[in-house]
Amino acid sequence: MIIRIYPENPNAKQIRQVVDCLRSGGIIIYPTDTIYGIGCDIFNPKAVEKVKQIKGLKGDNQNLSFICHDLSHLSDFAMPLSNSIFKTMRALLPGPYTFILEANNNVPKIFKSKKKTVGIRVPDNNIILEIVKELGNPIMSTSVRDLDDVEEYTTDPELIHEKFENLVDIVVDGGFGDNVASTILDCTSGEIEVIRYGKGKI
Repeated sequence: MIIRIYPENPNAKQIRQVVDCLRSGGIIIYPTDTIYGIGCDIFNPKAVEKVKQIKGLKGDNQNLSFICHDLSHLSDFAMPLSNSIFKTMRALLPGPYTFILEANNNVPKIFKSKKKTVGIRVPDNNIILEIVKELGNPIMSTSVRDLDDVEEYTTDPELIHEKFENLVDIVVDGGFGDNVASTILDCTSGEIEVIRYGKGKI
């Protein structure tokens, strides 16, 4: 199923439809401020495993992250941050950045790497932020990747739907996506280290 939602003014009924799907263990593909993502409710282990199978992810280092509605979720999933790191996050988010933080015990084990870290995103995209807000907790985030094509990421939601309609429950069409991933910033050492240069400016 593909659902067209307009980012300028997301339709509340459509948002609830997507959230109902997530709550029942569904898998969705959704727009962000960078590339399209694929994910599910972080507290549904079966759904998380299904996403991993779709992506062919194995082992501990799977680059799975959370999408949060805002920074109020941070204390629920990350260890306390220094003032400077929190100020940086507050200045850059919502935006095209993934922050690697020390995970606390509330993070489901399936998301923790060997280093016990977690990736946090707050994208500058009204559609996914409204979905997460309505759900009441973060959703899993991993990129929709096209390893078979010339382009690494598919930007057209209709093409994404053609390729994934038998694997996911809903593709949220929020218009064309970007083909540049987020900038990844590792904050676990107390300093901010750039792990990947992406769309977000440093």
